[in-house]
Amino acid sequence: MAGWLALMLVMAIAGRETTHELNVFQIMEVRSILSLFILYPLIRVNGGFAAMKTSRPLQHVGRNLIHYAAQLCWFFALTLIPLAQVVSIEFTMPIWTAILAASFLGERMTVWKITAIVLGVVGVLVIVRPVAGEINPGQLIALGAAVGFGISIAMMKSLTRTESTLAIIFWMLVIQSAVGFFPALYVWMSPSAYAFGWIVVIAFCGTFSHYCMARAMLYADATVVLPMDFLRVPLTAAAGWLIYSERLDMFTVLGAALILTGNLLNLRAADPVPARIGA
Repeated sequence: MAGWLALMLVMAIAGRETTHELNVFQIMEVRSILSLFILYPLIRVNGGFAAMKTSRPLQHVGRNLIHYAAQLCWFFALTLIPLAQVVSIEFTMPIWTAILAASFLGERMTVWKITAIVLGVVGVLVIVRPVAGEINPGQLIALGAAVGFGISIAMMKSLTRTESTLAIIFWMLVIQSAVGFFPALYVWMSPSAYAFGWIVVIAFCGTFSHYCMARAMLYADATVVLPMDFLRVPLTAAAGWLIYSERLDMFTVLGAALILTGNLLNLRAADPVPARIGA
């Protein structure tokens, strides 16, 4: 999860920089294709493409259509509202994931898990401080991304029961490359060296952040792993302040404190999970 947090923080910055020049469809298509090349050495040492065979193709397709739509919303939101708001609104995601994981995957919802989620969401609301009548399209798009990511992660947790981490990432890239090919072709323009460099960063971070997330889901319940992701809110707020001069005030500090408290309570109370060997 530490790997996920670091890589997602860098990807948010890279996404903001790249969308100044290129259409989101093109960014996602180039990112998916580059990511396949980045992933290939791992595929080769783990049995090659034969090891990527799946018995659940429809689940992969369904999960990645939802995830693709959520990613589109996330990148669009980066162009409309501050980084801290995008990530803060995204953190309604654990609510949807926890509900789905408890309802369909048989995971237990303990008092500590519920407390962590509640404190995290309250912390997010303190940071965003929504004002009635002032919600803009960027905030609604970010909320749509959060719902999509929540569904996608619950589906990924289900896939980890039968599929290797590497296969999950491989099929994500293949399916999303196919889905985005024609939209990207329609809006295509030659990227500058600056924009292409940031796309490479997005490809690297996007590939290995999902690898880290899938591995984390393999070793622990989604309702334990996901609340840890709340730490991305204060980290992104700090990055927005340092790089883009986006305001970092006492509300952000208070929200971060609530988020951290929820994470610490959840981790302290979590049952130990035995290590398992996987791809």
